[in-house]
Amino acid sequence: MTEATTLPDREPARRIDGRRPSRERFSTRRLSFTVDGDTCRATLYRPRDVDRPATVVLGHGFAAEAAFGLDRIAERIAAAGYAAVTFDYRGFGDSEGTPLVLPDRQVATWGGAVDRVRGIDSLGGGLALWGVSLAGGHVVRVAAERHDVDAVVARTPFADGRKLLRTKSPRYLLRATVAGVRDRVGGAVGRPHHVKVYGRPEEFAALNEPGALDGYASLIPRDSTWQNRTRARSLLALPRYRPVTHAADVDCPALVVAGTEDEVVPYAAAETLAHELPESSLVALPMGHFDPWGDRFTEVLAHEVAFLDAVFE
Repeated sequence: MTEATTLPDREPARRIDGRRPSRERFSTRRLSFTVDGDTCRATLYRPRDVDRPATVVLGHGFAAEAAFGLDRIAERIAAAGYAAVTFDYRGFGDSEGTPLVLPDRQVATWGGAVDRVRGIDSLGGGLALWGVSLAGGHVVRVAAERHDVDAVVARTPFADGRKLLRTKSPRYLLRATVAGVRDRVGGAVGRPHHVKVYGRPEEFAALNEPGALDGYASLIPRDSTWQNRTRARSLLALPRYRPVTHAADVDCPALVVAGTEDEVVPYAAAETLAHELPESSLVALPMGHFDPWGDRFTEVLAHEVAFLDAVFE
């Protein structure tokens, strides 16, 4: 464990424009890669005026698709001079496969995405991983398991399922266990059981903390066919998922961006993750879990781009 550098809550050196960047500043290209027989889809955003740029691979959180706002971030990263790659997990968005939110399956998709990026000769050697919420834990796992990663950005990261358990009521935990077992048993005979991804605090959903309903719903495009449901077996897997235990094996600089008012992922867990990472910086802002997608969008992204600038200068 090392002492994380806590960055002051102030405007980063590089400012991010809140407006959508001009398409003249970057190009897009569709990519595909295969993981365990399933074809996964990705999009490469490449700055037009940079030769062999460093690349940032971006992955979304719980049951989310790349179209849920990752394009907004990727465009601005490309406008800042980096290549950006967004992708859909197996079974989500345009990717093939069964839609299961299981950490090991999603980490495997991350590995396939990184390997695909590494195979593009026109990109530079620098590689950063950017993950939000559940993927904020995934990027720690991936960086700990392979040593060709140069930087990690973990935004409002899910780092310790054990600590998440402490925020749930006994009634919720009982319902989650029953639902998860029902899905495991039923799924084996073609009768899977689903629960809501997000809901109100009085509802039973994977995410039912205050603000989860409005925050998650705001990410979904109007023309999306995505449904607010997920296999219940995810509720059994998440409490056992503890990316923080892999943090010590990450051998590159890392940035943790956390909200001190986050009711979905406890701030204390993100703070612990930052301290466990050998070379990390922590940006702690007075915000909730979904605020970086709204009022704090440009501010949070500016911190992240400033970190990338420091790593790849």
